[in-house]
Amino acid sequence: MTALFEHSPWIEARADARPSSGDRWADLMAVVHDASDEEQLALIRAHPELAGKAAIDRPLTDASAAEQASAGLDRLTRQEYARFHTLNAAYRERFGFPFIICVRLTDKVGILAAMEQRLRHARDEEIAAAIVQIGEIVRLRLKDMEGQA
Repeated sequence: MTALFEHSPWIEARADARPSSGDRWADLMAVVHDASDEEQLALIRAHPELAGKAAIDRPLTDASAAEQASAGLDRLTRQEYARFHTLNAAYRERFGFPFIICVRLTDKVGILAAMEQRLRHARDEEIAAAIVQIGEIVRLRLKDMEGQA
């Protein structure tokens, strides 16, 4: 089964404990938006860096691996890998969490451009952007699950 949220099963558990609106995505995102700032940061930090080496303690989920591969992030040149590594490090240094983008809606050129542009944002803007992007990732994962049903 596809993990909707990276290493964050508490979101689905909380959504399941609430009355359903009939819109699973909206119910899940309501939990995310109602979560504390610390919980939202934990959710963001649960995501892997793009084109990074999988962390030993938190490997890529199958869904993340497939999504990154769909954007070509598993087939980078040395120069592209170096650029991703540099931007990932700058982003993490500036904001304290990994850059998150719904890679299925772009490609590696678009991802690099977004990383460069979003490095100019304030931290609060980036937290909000990360939550929006997580919502897009989850929306597409839910759509995939519906297609399998």
